Amino acid sequence: MLGYMTLGASDFERAKTFYRAVLAPLGAKPAMSGDRMELYSNGTGAMLGVCIPYDKGAATPGNGVMPAISASSREVVDQVHAAALANGATCEGPPGERMPTFYGAYFRDPDGNKICVYKMG
Repeated sequence: MLGYMTLGASDFERAKTFYRAVLAPLGAKPAMSGDRMELYSNGTGAMLGVCIPYDKGAATPGNGVMPAISASSREVVDQVHAAALANGATCEGPPGERMPTFYGAYFRDPDGNKICVYKMG
């Protein structure tokens, strides 16, 4: 299964500040940090990281790439989405029920990466 996923960042310091704030409602904090990468974990499941691309090329969002982050409740989905927008994200779909067992919200981080936060059940 997935161990971690990284997203490229054009401004590494801005990305770290953004993800520290946005992932806090999920109980996530930096688990590993270095000169070009920082990975976040809440102690369960896969980690999410931001990095300066290894080839030092432009950080661009992948077409169709979208990490989906599991939340413990619908309220946490709402909190993460609100934190993202308050820290410079753009809304790609407000929190809401997408199907009977899926409550999700979507946003793009300051580098344009599309993220979903959701609660199943």
